[in-house]
Amino acid sequence: MTIKVALAGAGAFGIKHIEGIKNIDGVEVVSLISRDLDKTKEVAARYGIGHVTTNLADSLAMKEVDAVILCTPTQMHAAQAMACMKAGKHVQVEIPLADSLKDAQAVVAMQKETGLVAMCGHTRRFNPSHQYVHKKIAAGEFKIQQLDVQTYFFRRTNMNALGQARSWTDHLLWHHAAHTVDLFAYQCGSPIVKANAVQGPIHPTLGIAMDMSIQLKAANGAICTLSLSFNNDGPLGTFFRYIGDTATYLARYDDLFTGKEEKIDVSQVDVSMNGIELQDREFFAAIKEGREPNSSVAKVLPCYEVLHELEQQLA
Repeated sequence: MTIKVALAGAGAFGIKHIEGIKNIDGVEVVSLISRDLDKTKEVAARYGIGHVTTNLADSLAMKEVDAVILCTPTQMHAAQAMACMKAGKHVQVEIPLADSLKDAQAVVAMQKETGLVAMCGHTRRFNPSHQYVHKKIAAGEFKIQQLDVQTYFFRRTNMNALGQARSWTDHLLWHHAAHTVDLFAYQCGSPIVKANAVQGPIHPTLGIAMDMSIQLKAANGAICTLSLSFNNDGPLGTFFRYIGDTATYLARYDDLFTGKEEKIDVSQVDVSMNGIELQDREFFAAIKEGREPNSSVAKVLPCYEVLHELEQQLA
């Protein structure tokens, strides 16, 4: 059986999902939804996607659609994820699940009610670099003492990953910190028991803090230091330093290095070196096998509880 997918969002991340899905047998993108009809038609033509619309409801009305992947603005994630489940479709929503704890809880409640597969794109759980470390931890060969993370972008204007103007505002806490907060608890196998945050000045037009610093502590004693900036005009992206009892690892997206910058071969960790493709493979495998996926909305909810607590502190 072929799983037929509707994909919402023809921007930088939507395209990453389309390209990842091309490598997965038994899955086909049949519908593409995005606001700009001409741009959407152009992307659909490039990837041979038959149905194009500017309205998610049009795709949800298609009987043949089994599942939806949402790569839409953060502010729409929770409502759209619930609309998908209401229509009887499995759903994968890009990170973050929501930009409030209340909305995240509502999505989890609907998943429990419908029993559909609902997963959030916490990609760090799937990157081969982080999987390699996860396997070392699971085998008892490595224990995190500190996770030191820098999430740096140069985004004094509102641009996406392709350098195109965004129609919405990104957020350091609810989007970028979500990656690390979830990864830290996941890698430690231990809940976060302490969380502190401070932020820099609020940007006059974007209305968000452009710099933030977060400290976390897990129940097992491990700590995490996270620095986030939209002001950094230097190496861009997120850089993870795992400081442990037996080794130091530096993870940069799908690549991994020792603390001495020696490259570690992670090509055999999983069936692909592409974290987005691996995330999508997990989503479709969970649908086919009728099971809860890694990074299900229920499994990532504790991350949003911590983000909520940090937001209260910052307020």
